[in-house]
Amino acid sequence: MNLGDIASQNWTSSSYSQSNGGECVQWVPEYASVHGVVPVRDSKNPGGPALIISTAAWSGLVALARGADL
Repeated sequence: MNLGDIASQNWTSSSYSQSNGGECVQWVPEYASVHGVVPVRDSKNPGGPALIISTAAWSGLVALARGADL
């Protein structure tokens, strides 16, 4: 699968992140509809590695973070 240059995409930060930009998870929502996967990275290290996870796994992580029953 060719995902292109993930680093140059428009990354979205968690709504729970602090305004100082630290301690947050970022992801690229557009990839879910185009590629069926979600890139995820640590905002403190934007040049570092990104995890590429399935949309189902991403949905599960979001539900877990929100405290929802899976």
